[in-house]
Amino acid sequence: MKNWIPLLLFLLVLSSCKTRNIAKNNNTGKDSTVVENNNNPKDVNEPVRDKFSFYEHVLIPPKFDQIKINSKVNVETGSFVPTLDATIYIENNKKVWMNLSALFINVARGTATPEGVKGFDRTSKSYIDSDFEYLNHLLNVNFIDYKSLERILLGRTFVKVSDSQFDLTKNAQGYKLVSSVNQKIVTDEKTREYKISLQYDENYDLLSVHLKDVLSPDELQISYSNWAEYNEIRLPKNVKIIIKGTKTSQILLENTKFDFSKMEVAYSVPANYKKIEIK
Repeated sequence: MKNWIPLLLFLLVLSSCKTRNIAKNNNTGKDSTVVENNNNPKDVNEPVRDKFSFYEHVLIPPKFDQIKINSKVNVETGSFVPTLDATIYIENNKKVWMNLSALFINVARGTATPEGVKGFDRTSKSYIDSDFEYLNHLLNVNFIDYKSLERILLGRTFVKVSDSQFDLTKNAQGYKLVSSVNQKIVTDEKTREYKISLQYDENYDLLSVHLKDVLSPDELQISYSNWAEYNEIRLPKNVKIIIKGTKTSQILLENTKFDFSKMEVAYSVPANYKKIEIK
């Protein structure tokens, strides 16, 4: 169980509060979920003619000042981890703050800003203070920075897509966007190539993201369900994160409450905590 709380802390940052604004003329006022239906038409993946409308909906971020989300978190890593209560507070373009507790006792806290990520774990009396390489390592990818982090949190497409390198089709679930060629992402640390697939529903809510490294067993899968509208912003009630590599980990989140009022948050590492060196 060593250092699992800081790890969970920032995995939650990447996934807990995907948001999406939907055009009012497409808003039905109902939750959008994926429902298995044997009467659905065959998933033929027909080409989409009106590509502009699709990209307009999935690439333009929603407008908000701040969002507070309360979540129940369950983690499956092969070792016992108790159910955690998470409070996530996002200030648009500024920071993400998170507090984790178990049995009403605060166990961890963290924050992410354009400069990097910080977090401390009360159970091990340790802390991290790192750039975004820490998040990339946890998620088995190499492209996460603050800008892409915010896009993930806002339910936006967080990888670079282009019409010339992705195929957009229509199927029984909605819209499917798949890389037609391997996507090479070059950073200071490494160069990696991915196969990427994204699925959206009829209302353009993001249902799933799948990234597969073509030269390793590393995969990242994120799925979202039970979307609803809060304060004119679309939010998912349930989020599942699956990280595959040499082993598989899974995180399940149940978002129970959304609030848009401003919140005063603080972060400071308690005295005598040991810094975890990121390798």
